[in-house]
Amino acid sequence: MKFPNTLLAAFGLVYSAACLFGAERPNVILVLTDDQGYGDLGCHGNPVLKTPELDKLHSESVRFDDFHVSPFCTPTRASLMTGHHAGRTGGFRTTGGRSSMQVDEYTVANLFADNGYATGMAGKWHLGDNAPHRPQDRGFQDVVWHRCGGIGQGSDYWGNDYFDDTYERVTPGSKVGKFEDFKGYCTDVFFAEGLRFIEENKEKPFFLYLPLNAPHGPYHVPPEWAAPYKKDPKWAQFANFYGMIANIDHNMGILRERLEEMGLAENTILIFMTDNGTAAGAKFRGLASEAIAGYNAGMRGKKSSVYEGGTHVPFFIYWPEGNLKGGRDINTLAAHIDVLPTLAELCGISAPEGYQSDGESLVPLLAGNLENWKRDHLVVQYHGGSYGRTPLDTPFADSTVLTERWRLVNSKKQELYDIEADPAQRNDISEEYPEVVEQLRGYYLEFWKSVSPRLKEPARIDLGNPTDNPTELCSQDWFMNDEGYPPYSYAKIAKLPRVTAPWRVNVKQAGRYRITLRQWPIAADKPVVAERAKVEIAGKMVESEVEQGTRGVVFELDLPAGPAELKTYLYDKAGRAGGAYFTEVEAL
Repeated sequence: MKFPNTLLAAFGLVYSAACLFGAERPNVILVLTDDQGYGDLGCHGNPVLKTPELDKLHSESVRFDDFHVSPFCTPTRASLMTGHHAGRTGGFRTTGGRSSMQVDEYTVANLFADNGYATGMAGKWHLGDNAPHRPQDRGFQDVVWHRCGGIGQGSDYWGNDYFDDTYERVTPGSKVGKFEDFKGYCTDVFFAEGLRFIEENKEKPFFLYLPLNAPHGPYHVPPEWAAPYKKDPKWAQFANFYGMIANIDHNMGILRERLEEMGLAENTILIFMTDNGTAAGAKFRGLASEAIAGYNAGMRGKKSSVYEGGTHVPFFIYWPEGNLKGGRDINTLAAHIDVLPTLAELCGISAPEGYQSDGESLVPLLAGNLENWKRDHLVVQYHGGSYGRTPLDTPFADSTVLTERWRLVNSKKQELYDIEADPAQRNDISEEYPEVVEQLRGYYLEFWKSVSPRLKEPARIDLGNPTDNPTELCSQDWFMNDEGYPPYSYAKIAKLPRVTAPWRVNVKQAGRYRITLRQWPIAADKPVVAERAKVEIAGKMVESEVEQGTRGVVFELDLPAGPAELKTYLYDKAGRAGGAYFTEVEAL
């Protein structure tokens, strides 16, 4: 599919015509921070947080001031990568077997790689830890990444704590990653790896994705970054969170300085955005109140909420050679699903025939041409709700339908807000405007009809994939089927919870497989605390007694190729079963 480019010259987004034919194409850097809200920036009115470098970028960029994402990590990343509603991709929850995209999804990294760009990523992926869902399976050639949804969570490398961590490196030409020890603070490491990638690819067009782990919790940061915010008792509770953002700001300054030194700043599209509303820049009553302490730019709701504060985020785009500069606001509704088609059109590159984005290219808005703007509404839904217990076949649940003026919020009940008159969403006026409610419900039903067929079938993890053999499975990917969260963190796993659920897998090739059951990753070197073990897969069941002190319970089975469910059991003395939270599967 060729994205239109006729608007580019007509409305002042002028750059070399050779760009459209494969030469002098712009580089692209996309910086995505984690859990930083709209109000967590000095340029957005935060009275305490100092972000001089991001404020400078804000002053020089084109800013989309009504830009929306999903209210949580994974779904925003899925939409950003594919240009599709998260529910359509398969990656719409952060855990529970719903955080990986279907294999037929085409990503922005595929788009750039297929059009001759070098593609790199450093940071947090959170769209699958195993083949075929890793970043190197999705179009990224040069990768340094941590697993799971946050550094130190269950499937991340044992012992990682933001400082001197172990991440996986993937080098161009190979999909087999190798763990490597890094020195320094995580954000510093990811920016340094991004700059290394730029330096190595500065003679060719490149796409760099920098999805940072910070300022996601736990809120660890070198003390010098948090210290300025501990002086005022009113704000001290936010000090580490703000310190993490101040460190990001510092690194953004280094990045921009190096781009200038390398002569790349003028023809590089630089985007800064965040993945959802604030996690810890303010205090709230529950998820959906206004801030009762801290700062949230006057919005209601936070991360995990479908109110404005959960989905409304900053989006700055800066490209001097393309005339995207000067510091101006665009107040038209825009979203994460628009990024892929926008970059494709700006760079003059094509997606495969048959690809269809759910989003719109923002080029008409960038060019000041509202006559060519097609969108009249947007739908965002947090499928499964905040705690993963809302059945996925429930229409309207945890959704918001947005227009320039209206927000139809379906949280605990259906509510309508005039966002222009009531930006804090205090006054539900659904009874006063039934015709508006009906129109917005109609928009939602069109969305639901399109997205819901893909919700029920989760993406499967490969067993026997030669680029990921053996593969280590973690309980954070257990398929929970609307039953809440599985054990996804070491804190939960340490309690040895008596719960188990299956992994949805795809056996790539028939043959002999070794399956090793553990309660901790190999690197932890801890014994299995159980009396008896059992494995069920592909209609087969094997069990054995557990030798005391063993680090893993090993089974070997002959498996047929094809889709299957793998379920593990570790029984205590009372006969209560929990799963093997870490399970390695190796094709022999």
